[in-house]
Parts: sequence; C-alpha cells; structure tokens
Amino acid sequence: MRIIDLSSPIDASFWEPDEVVHRVMDAKEAAQHVSDEMRVHFGLDISPDVFPDGSFLTNDHLTLTTHTGTHVDAPSHYGPTGTDRTPRTIDQMPLDWFVRPGMVLDLRDAPTGAVGPAYLEREFDRVGRRPRPFDVVLLHTGADRHLGTPEYFSDFTGLDGPATRLLLDLGVRVIGTDAFSLDAPFPHIIRTYQETGDPQVLWPAHFEGRREEYCQLERLANLQDLPGSTGFTVSCLPVKITGAGAGWSRVVALAEE
Repeated sequence: MRIIDLSSPIDASFWEPDEVVHRVMDAKEAAQHVSDEMRVHFGLDISPDVFPDGSFLTNDHLTLTTHTGTHVDAPSHYGPTGTDRTPRTIDQMPLDWFVRPGMVLDLRDAPTGAVGPAYLEREFDRVGRRPRPFDVVLLHTGADRHLGTPEYFSDFTGLDGPATRLLLDLGVRVIGTDAFSLDAPFPHIIRTYQETGDPQVLWPAHFEGRREEYCQLERLANLQDLPGSTGFTVSCLPVKITGAGAGWSRVVALAEE
C-alpha cells in the first residue's frame, strides 16, 4: 500500500490572514517549569538539575484557527439552516464519511473565480464516470504552489452554487480542494458582488451546506502525486474538537502499489 501525503503544514512562518503563533518550550525551560510546578502544587523542592543534563520534556504552544492548514469544515461552520435542524459540529460527524474512495478533478486550466456544472461535467467525461455516493471528490486547482504567500488566498478556482449542488445531488458528502476555500477567492467574490449586486455570488458553495449537510476539505496539497483520477482511498479523519465548526486533518491517499 502506498501512502500519499495530501496535507499542507501548519507553519508559523507562512503568511496567513490570521497569524499563527508557535511558541516552543525547550528542554531546559521545561525542566525549570516542572520544577516550579512541583513546588507550587505538591510542595516538592526539586531542582531542574535532577533531570538528565538538566533537561525535561519539550512542549509546543500554538495560537491558530481551526481553518489553518489542512482541515475539514463541519456543517455548523456554514451557519443556521433556517429549519429546526441543528447543523452538526465536527465532533458529531459520522467517521465513515472520511475514509472513502476518492476522485480528483483537474481544474488547473480554469480561470480565477468559480466554475459551474458544465466544467464538472466535462471532467466527469474525461475521468469516464460521475462520482458515486460518498466518494470524496478532490479539486486539483494547483493553488498549493502559492502556499505560504498572500497569493494563496487570492489566486485560485472554486465552485459556484450550482456546481456544488451537482456534487451533493450525486451523493458526495466530502468535497476537497487544494485551495484556501471551496468558494471563489474573497477579492473575486467582492468584485462580482459590486458589479452585479447579486447576493447569490456571496460564498454560495459554503451556503449550500445550509440546505444539505456536507463537509469541505480545504487546503490540501500534492494532488499531482495521486496515481490517477480514481483508484485510491482518501483518509481525512478530522480532529475531534467538541462544538467546533472545523477540525484539522492529516489527509492521506491510500493506493495499491
């Protein structure tokens, strides 16, 4: 079995709209820290030098959003449904959505903005079939080449509302992309809204999740390493964060050698 890493890293050196803060407590600092904690909480006077080389166990402290790095969006992220159905948070989602056969669609020649159903239908013809219920559909836009730069958030291709509905109507429940968002980039959305005044252009792919439950798998990478358009399994199990609208995921594809 070949394991292909489809995840982008969480890296505090990257440009992000929400800054990532990564503080490392090194082994020397940790020895002093645990010594202080033992004294305060247990009344034990233990010198840091009691540990080998005066060093204890390192630790990492991070400040970041659940939408940093490769992650899974839960239905609760999309907002209220307008019905008595309460959208589920990431810890409530069925795990069998997240280990499923995959299909990758090539959007690398699409313009910045959002493509519609006709573009997806052409890709289905190229692949030789439509997605099956619960297939994990991945969009290969090539946006991960900009990872760590401002262009990652402004230069990519997403889906419009009808294209998203097409996948949901086919039974897809996890739609992934190597871009920052499944919707068009923020500058494109705002410019289109200013030109048209049409509220339907405002984050339609996300808002489709109010009508029907599904998860977005965002900020993937390395989709060019997949063995083909089909013939692999995607594992994208999200971290179980109680009550959260998203959870980080180490996404991999499993393919036969």
